[in-house]
Amino acid sequence: MGCVHGKCFGRFKKFFCFSCSFDCLCCVSCSHCQASCTAAAGDDSFGDNEIVPSQLRGRCGLSHVLTGASLSAADVPSAGLRLHFSTLTQRGYYPDEPDRTNEDSFCVKLRLQGDPDLHLFGVFDGHGKFGAQCSEFVRDKLPDFLAADARLPENPVEAFNSAFAATNRALRESAIDDRNSGTTAIAVLVRGDTLFVANVGDSRAVSGVRKDERVVAEDLSSDQTPFRRDECERVKRCGARVLTIDQIDGVKDPNVECWDEKDPDPPRVWVQDGKYPGTAFTRSVGDATAESVGVVAVPEVKEVNITDDHAFFVIASDGVFEFLSSQAVVDMVSSFVDLRNACSAVAAESYKLWLKKDYRTDDITIIVVQIEDLSEISFPCIPSESVA
Repeated sequence: MGCVHGKCFGRFKKFFCFSCSFDCLCCVSCSHCQASCTAAAGDDSFGDNEIVPSQLRGRCGLSHVLTGASLSAADVPSAGLRLHFSTLTQRGYYPDEPDRTNEDSFCVKLRLQGDPDLHLFGVFDGHGKFGAQCSEFVRDKLPDFLAADARLPENPVEAFNSAFAATNRALRESAIDDRNSGTTAIAVLVRGDTLFVANVGDSRAVSGVRKDERVVAEDLSSDQTPFRRDECERVKRCGARVLTIDQIDGVKDPNVECWDEKDPDPPRVWVQDGKYPGTAFTRSVGDATAESVGVVAVPEVKEVNITDDHAFFVIASDGVFEFLSSQAVVDMVSSFVDLRNACSAVAAESYKLWLKKDYRTDDITIIVVQIEDLSEISFPCIPSESVA
């Protein structure tokens, strides 16, 4: 297992980092203590630049690269709010590909268009041969298209739709081969006291809302997969076949659509006359072949008003939500004061469950954003430099 900090899980030997006093799983040198909280005036962008790589001894001596959990904050003056946020990404464990690149990426863009009330948080989960390049391309281009759209402050929904379409076109016209590669994308725009959540694919955003002495999970997005009847029927109307691998191989009846979400063989999207592309999601950026049968880059955008009961929101790739429910993630985040520890605990539990269910793990990326009343905070907000 890789190095994941805070509450540690798993069956591996622990070491202790004397620099930051964290118990780390299989660490040789801990990257948590390298996370920066240094002020950097004028730098409002956060991406998944890797901290100095630590050699993390996992199974079979595998070297993992963990981007250390970061911590920063941003004010939303018009709403009287402060957003404290932490980010973490961990490369998956692939025994057959020990040097495989992390195909997840993320971004935090503060004060879009110079507006102190506009902040963007996004997670991008690449797939296919050029998945990492697709993920990074969309991470960089989508915020740029949003920031360049004059409609953003007044009509974020139109701005999101336009930005996703422009990003998809730009990826298609780039040097990256996106015929069978692409990325899912989940982005949350904070505009004053309102969240606008744009989703393409099966990453997820969820809020933690205080109710009756506990914090309850409320999904801010809906996974776009063939398990959703509306999405399944939509891609079928575009000419797709929707079948599991066993069904397409003739092992199971292709006419039966009673799919179990706990089955490791999920329904996938296929062309009529071939065994491709086989995507387990119904929307993405890129994936030109799959787009021909309805796998589109059109986001579903949800608008949510921030109330006094909203404690935080979480954005994460399906590496987290494959085996953890929204409520389980919210429960874990609620149990930590330090958001870095919360990110690390969720990542560690996700990693543990992957290894319990499978021989490998997916890449894991998470952003936790805590919402606080600015009037109850006595110290000023100092932004951090680029970390992830």
